[in-house]
Amino acid sequence: MSTRRPSRSFVFLTTILGIAVVGSTLAIAQRSADFRFFDPLIDVKNIITKYAVEEPDEDALQRGAIEGMIETLDDPYAVYVPPQMSDEFEKDLTGEYVGIGAEVNMVDGVFTIVTPMEDSPAFHAGVLAGDKVVAIDGEPTEGLSIDECIDKLLGEEGTDVTVTVQRDAGETLDITITRAHIKSRSVRGFRRAADDSWDYLLDPDRRIGYIRVSQFTPNVADEIEQALQSLGADHGSLGGLIIDLRWNPGGLLDQAIRIADMFLDEGVIVSTKGRAYEERIARATKPGTLPDFPVAVIINGQSASASEILTGALVENGRAVAVGERTYGKGSVQSVHPLGGSATGASFKLTEQRYYLPSGRSLQRTDDSAEWGVDPDYFVHLDDDQLAELARIRRESEIIGKAEASETHADPDWIREHMADPQLAFALDAVQRRVDTGDWPERDPEAAHAAIESEELSRLTLARERLQRELRRVERRAEAIRTGAPDARADRDLWPDDTPTEGGTVEIRDADGQLVATLKITGPDLERWLIDADVEPE
Repeated sequence: MSTRRPSRSFVFLTTILGIAVVGSTLAIAQRSADFRFFDPLIDVKNIITKYAVEEPDEDALQRGAIEGMIETLDDPYAVYVPPQMSDEFEKDLTGEYVGIGAEVNMVDGVFTIVTPMEDSPAFHAGVLAGDKVVAIDGEPTEGLSIDECIDKLLGEEGTDVTVTVQRDAGETLDITITRAHIKSRSVRGFRRAADDSWDYLLDPDRRIGYIRVSQFTPNVADEIEQALQSLGADHGSLGGLIIDLRWNPGGLLDQAIRIADMFLDEGVIVSTKGRAYEERIARATKPGTLPDFPVAVIINGQSASASEILTGALVENGRAVAVGERTYGKGSVQSVHPLGGSATGASFKLTEQRYYLPSGRSLQRTDDSAEWGVDPDYFVHLDDDQLAELARIRRESEIIGKAEASETHADPDWIREHMADPQLAFALDAVQRRVDTGDWPERDPEAAHAAIESEELSRLTLARERLQRELRRVERRAEAIRTGAPDARADRDLWPDDTPTEGGTVEIRDADGQLVATLKITGPDLERWLIDADVEPE
């Protein structure tokens, strides 16, 4: 009797089917393991639903289960976004929403227009900066929170909303505005021009530009490209550039890569690695690279994520210098996953990768980190007074309709004195020197590093002292309860409450009456801190 060997195609098919069966078995095993994971959760949910003394809120149970799992990850950037918060989350992520297009705030308890946005429905309808919104669609805003007022201005695209505004001249009028899709601009200049557009030219004589980036939204690279084109950067008409990334929390990685690629013709921009991902390296390409001109990037402790990627790419590739303070140290990549199908509106943001600078160093800050983020080439610190004044001046510069004709802004001394902004003043002086002489100011990396460490230690020491004061306060209250003796400091009044102390001074003298130090009082909270200190009225 003869036998036939199976054909090669039959063996191949059998092998493939065998692999498929093994794969299916593994998939079923994985699904079974997943289901076993949920068995006790289902039991708990059923027991609560059936026996809890109060009827449970099932949405709250589901949210609690999800948030409980997230809390075990030790991931500060992982977050569950329930359906009712999805619109606000999308707005924060992309800078896009449907509304009237105005920046608003509560001023003396009144819902107030800070400024209408450029080319927005509010702008075209005649809304002005400073308008006090006393009613929305006939409902008074008095007693409403700022979020409640904003919710009433948001809505469906193409629908109308009527705001009743009061102006300083005493007039009250109703303004009907048609809601539209709003894209917040993330790129700003130094000041408003006469036509209320942004003026990106900081020093007209040397053709030094200034671009401030508030967030890396989906269109920020296009906005920067347009600003640079308006300065003639692509045609060699720009002498130098300052990129201001202070208080920029980051955003989309691809936008940071695109912007870095505008300035670099080769080299690594950034790399990313994660447990579920192979290493990915973004490299600069020559096509479309701008001409070479001096670039200074201003950074501070609130410059994070994509801001750090852009700064690190430009600095480590020798394309720019950095001015300011050490950045935040957020070197992690988050991805957003829809939950239960896109129809639910819920989503989950999870850290999945880490960023690495061209040098290969991680940006991420941890509790035991001695180095993180990006260090400036030139360390320039802002104190609390300068920060407050700079924030005020920035808000005023963004108001449409208040442009002032002035060329004094090209003087670093004027910027330092009138804007309380020594960081911008130093950056401008550095770029001007580079344009005029071909050299950057002398750098001292060791001194800069020492200053950065000193500033960080001062901040941590202050935070520790505040915690210790609070702990002592708690201990005194606990002792008062245990002994029944009231805390002698609880009602202590060191001076009358209506005494204007801010701007005054405090003299510290030793036991012999000799003057040790004279301290300027820079805020209204001195008495609150002294109540817990080892002092008492003579």
